[in-house]
Amino acid sequence: MASEHSFDISAAIDKQELKNAFEQAKKELDSRYDLKGIKTEIQFNEKDNIFKLSSSSESKLDVLKDIVISKLIKRGINSSAIKELSRENGAMFHLNLKANDSIDSENAKKINKAIKESKLKVNSSIRGDEIRVVAKQIDDLQAVMKIVRELDLELNISFKNLK
Repeated sequence: MASEHSFDISAAIDKQELKNAFEQAKKELDSRYDLKGIKTEIQFNEKDNIFKLSSSSESKLDVLKDIVISKLIKRGINSSAIKELSRENGAMFHLNLKANDSIDSENAKKINKAIKESKLKVNSSIRGDEIRVVAKQIDDLQAVMKIVRELDLELNISFKNLK
């Protein structure tokens, strides 16, 4: 039996799930009766995890946003990880949504602080986009997982490499 156990806290999003959500959203866009006759478009930039939504109607732009977010939720991606980058008005209305897939330093510090305040016998350290948590008992690690899930973070939190 191992003397120390550990896991990593990450905000990584499966790129394939983003693509699948995009494809499902496009299919729904083609089949939605309330969007017939209105120029609408959904694009996905895989490199930057950005969804680009366009519509000739501002109210239908919100419908597109709801479609994309509902498909992401069905694919297991937390809706709070989706940020609205920009909204542009003109002849066409445009909206850019970004899927946040990394833990920034502010959120990493917030997670670390919550772990330290829990008074559990664990050590946590920030390692780039991940936070490593080490403890002698698995029960302590599970308690940390519960604490992190209860934090109000706008990230798609996942726990990896439980050893």
